[in-house]
Amino acid sequence: MKRSVRTAIILSVLCVSALASSRIDLDRDWQFCIDAHDSGEAAGWQKHLPSATESVNVPHTWNIGTHDAYLGKAWYFRTVEVPRPSPGMHVELHFGATFYSSRIWLNGVEVGRHEGGYTAYSLDITPHLLSTNYLAVEIDNRITEQTIPGFAMRQQVPHDAWYDWWDYGGIVRDVWLTMAGPIEIQRQRIRSQMSAGSAVVEDHIYLTSRLRGSSALSVRLTAYDPDNRIAATETRPFTVVPADTEVDLSLEINAPKLWGIDHPNVYRMAVEIADESGEVLDQESDTFGLRQIEIRDRHLLVNGERVRLTGLTRHEESQWEGLAETPGTMRYDYDDMKSLQVTLTRPVHYPQNPFILDYADRHGILLIPEIPLWQFSESQLSDPRVIALAKQQMQEMIEQAGNHPSIFAWSVCNESDTGTPGGIAYFRAMRDFIKQLDPGRFVSYADDNLPKLNEAKDSAANDADFLMMNQYFGSWHGPANELSASLDKVDRLFPHKMVIISEFGLSGVFAKDEEDADRKRVKIIQEQMPEMARRDWIAGAILWCYQDYKSRRNVRLGLEEGYVDHGVVDEHRQRKPSYYIWKEMNAPASVSVQWNSGKDVPSTFTATVKANSLSSLPSYPLHDYRLSWEIYDDTKLLSRGERRLADLSTTQSVSGQVGGNSQTHKLQLHLALVRPTGEIASEKILDWNTSGPQARRTIDRTFPVQ
Repeated sequence: MKRSVRTAIILSVLCVSALASSRIDLDRDWQFCIDAHDSGEAAGWQKHLPSATESVNVPHTWNIGTHDAYLGKAWYFRTVEVPRPSPGMHVELHFGATFYSSRIWLNGVEVGRHEGGYTAYSLDITPHLLSTNYLAVEIDNRITEQTIPGFAMRQQVPHDAWYDWWDYGGIVRDVWLTMAGPIEIQRQRIRSQMSAGSAVVEDHIYLTSRLRGSSALSVRLTAYDPDNRIAATETRPFTVVPADTEVDLSLEINAPKLWGIDHPNVYRMAVEIADESGEVLDQESDTFGLRQIEIRDRHLLVNGERVRLTGLTRHEESQWEGLAETPGTMRYDYDDMKSLQVTLTRPVHYPQNPFILDYADRHGILLIPEIPLWQFSESQLSDPRVIALAKQQMQEMIEQAGNHPSIFAWSVCNESDTGTPGGIAYFRAMRDFIKQLDPGRFVSYADDNLPKLNEAKDSAANDADFLMMNQYFGSWHGPANELSASLDKVDRLFPHKMVIISEFGLSGVFAKDEEDADRKRVKIIQEQMPEMARRDWIAGAILWCYQDYKSRRNVRLGLEEGYVDHGVVDEHRQRKPSYYIWKEMNAPASVSVQWNSGKDVPSTFTATVKANSLSSLPSYPLHDYRLSWEIYDDTKLLSRGERRLADLSTTQSVSGQVGGNSQTHKLQLHLALVRPTGEIASEKILDWNTSGPQARRTIDRTFPVQ
């Protein structure tokens, strides 16, 4: 629908206290227009609405439907009615993400610009506010050799090789305003140190003061435990001057509830700034977790316990929303991935939506977020502009995501020329920069060239805290039977480095059709998982990837666009056979079950649960699991039961009663091994049938039944 009128919103919330900060969402009632001839600014769109626009809400991408393959500039517009701020009030305009570069005007004045498509940014619009405000945003989704992501110049042919996912232009995450008084809490940096029976939590608080002179204030810090009870609190005075100010406080939490794979305990830290009379000037809260993650003797440890983890990557995209994903899509996909026993993921080549970070926190998934340098050449990695932009994007990601306990490492690039002097210098510069921002986390990158090295010193991998190895033996990297020798060579080159297989799998371009591709994908999973598992210095393996995704490359010959056949589900989320193979092979324990003999029909059953050993992938301690079951006579529930398994360090057996009528001739036992979080780690069905005195059939099968 085309509209030539501007949409307005009355921000009545500005009438509340001028002291406490508040947030107003601006996701609805935008106007949108493609700028195919790059004439919008010359035509004055930054000052007035063009005649032909369409109504949209954000998050939004134009790369679905009519403008599917459009590369270039497009504009978003809206009107915002705001009462003039009172003295001391400060108004900022926030964008969750805009892909790729943006320029923003308010009332015809350019108030800011941003480059990078996956991190949030904000602009001070206070000096430019009127009672009625015209907001115009220009977005450009084109790339160059110096953008991130940009042309994959490591590939010399073609010279303008595209990166391996879709360029969804638009305002792809939320937009909102914040209004604050003269004192504003910008953010917290929460880090912790663990000791026996307690944790010391250090909170570095970033403030902005717009007071006219120095003022005596107080800061109150309160940590709430996972049950929302006060775990610790501290108040202390400080003096603030008109400038950006940083305040350090620490709390000691006794008997902390640790964050882990199956016990993802999340705390909340609340900060209040008050004046001498006790009136609260601003307040803010953020979540965090208490955990200790170590790399020791080439092994990964979480809270002192060794783990070997597995998972899948996932592009932030769908057919119906593109990159502008809603929480419903993200929740559906990650719930499905969690049912696939994901405990580790990279999770893809770019900073993630905050929803996904929160999900990982609350579902026990370790993350290694990355900035999108994809197959960059040495000349790109040596380019001062690229390095500066990489640091900007990395800093934005760390400052926005650094409190999440699920994040244990940062990645600075993927499959780039890190085996060159320029690539080594790039990694060292990024590593040192990250260690200044976040010294407690590990730094690495994804490398697809490790087996080709002659010496460790020839690669930036030698300077990484651990190795991330992309391996595609059976497709891009050579015959599948070369995997074993390649892993052994990496072991010899880097005898002191822990390794995570950061990508493996199979692209459909190596098969004659989709069915053939998934048969080959299944074979790779079945053959390569044990090969990686038997090397105990491999701490994790990540399959590329969850879903088929849209791309300008790596699709079938002759196609300029389409979906890369690489997932265990397709672009519609329909499950392939590889989905079920991955699910079965990545259960953290093996479960077997059998009927016990009865007079005519079984009266009891016995189930045996055995946790995976450290020679397996995955393998991690299983605490506080439970085994639950239901027994049916056809569709009639006969009995149910549950047994808590406090510690699965040894094999455990559980027996249960069938119950019900002894003349039953058709039984079905549903058995589930359940995580402490309530998610299912393994499922079984056991059938018992008889059509006559001598006919008996028992079938033990893993969910889901096909």
